[in-house]
Amino acid sequence: MALKLTGTVAIVTGASSGIGEATAKELATHGATVAVVARRKDRLDTLVTEIETVGGAAFAVAADITDRAQAEQAIQSVVERFGRLDILINNAGLMLLGHVVDTDVEEWEQMIAVNQNGLLYMTKAALPHLLTSAKDDLRGVADIVNISSIAGRQAWANFAAYNMTKFGVNGFTEALRQEVTKLQVRVGVLEPGAVATELVSQNSQKVQDDLAASDGAAIPVPLQPVDIAESIAFMVTRPARSSMAELWAMPTSQA
Repeated sequence: MALKLTGTVAIVTGASSGIGEATAKELATHGATVAVVARRKDRLDTLVTEIETVGGAAFAVAADITDRAQAEQAIQSVVERFGRLDILINNAGLMLLGHVVDTDVEEWEQMIAVNQNGLLYMTKAALPHLLTSAKDDLRGVADIVNISSIAGRQAWANFAAYNMTKFGVNGFTEALRQEVTKLQVRVGVLEPGAVATELVSQNSQKVQDDLAASDGAAIPVPLQPVDIAESIAFMVTRPARSSMAELWAMPTSQA
């Protein structure tokens, strides 16, 4: 029996580690050919080998999606190679935290570039191909899943700019969903709580220490990347009649 995503082509951004890496592996187990996109080519090549070793199909695309031309070329290279695009997972993200008064503005610009601009560039370039795939008989639907955060639902001190980027992702996702859902392109947002990834390590040691002091005891068992990957797979393997517009995934130990 064919797997649910057999014949489909998926793109996963931020695939060199964490949620993106786990998602690429998970979608491959469901039969998708997965194009993995990130800047770290060596890690992408390792991931492709791991997927192929267990019988999956994958393709590495080294690109900085904050550069519109590179984002557009990433989409084009996948479509030229495989002839279609069915699923886009906008996962790439940065979480740089700190007091507004003390934060380097360049950190805000980096987050906006990745969390918002990169997502916009990838989505804009992918949409024509997704709309085409949604019309054919393979599944009768195409998918975009945007990875947001609990920080897209709730604001905290020291998260101000990160909150802004993720609240923006939520708003964009819902507006786009309303534009294309009747054209059989499903657009959903997934908002994880604490996940054991590289996100926190992107911050200064002081910020990491402050986070550990404030949140470490409260979230003793964070989610693992595979937990989010399984949730993404759930969203994109629903019957064509069913659309998961929003999924909020939390560790049991996080209030």
